[in-house]
Amino acid sequence: MALSSLLDRARGAMDVVVREMIKFGAVGAVAFVVDVGVFNLLRYGLGDGGPLEAKPITAKVISATCATVVAWLGNRIWTFRHRGRLKAAHEFALFVAFNVIGMLISVACLWFSHYVLDLTTARDDNISANGVGLLLGTLFRFWAYRTFVFTAELADDEVLGKHHDEHAPAVQD
Repeated sequence: MALSSLLDRARGAMDVVVREMIKFGAVGAVAFVVDVGVFNLLRYGLGDGGPLEAKPITAKVISATCATVVAWLGNRIWTFRHRGRLKAAHEFALFVAFNVIGMLISVACLWFSHYVLDLTTARDDNISANGVGLLLGTLFRFWAYRTFVFTAELADDEVLGKHHDEHAPAVQD
């Protein structure tokens, strides 16, 4: 019986993590479209050059900032809604701080490929900033959000709360 209870609790905890990852991925996909779309509009416009055509780093900082706001709203309202809340201002400040680190990971990849490796085509910039950099930054952000931003115990939630009963410990990292 103890092994069965332990397995049920482990399965419930994994279900929560998997659901958070799926929701995080969906929110991230929307933020990705915002990030890539704004970046490319600023760099390349509608085919005739954008306002920041010669400033890839500035374009990336602006696009990542727009995507950060979209991601915070999506994660707060949907992905991690089943967790207790910090005050919105405190939570947003932590969220922004970890997004800045995630953005710096992406910008560092872009900087390295653009200025060190001299890979400067639109395809090169997009692969380094929006492929490699965004992937590495996303892995960092998921870990940081679960560990530092949305850390409170699971609240009652009709979907995720069913895996959290009085016998199961709260899922926290």
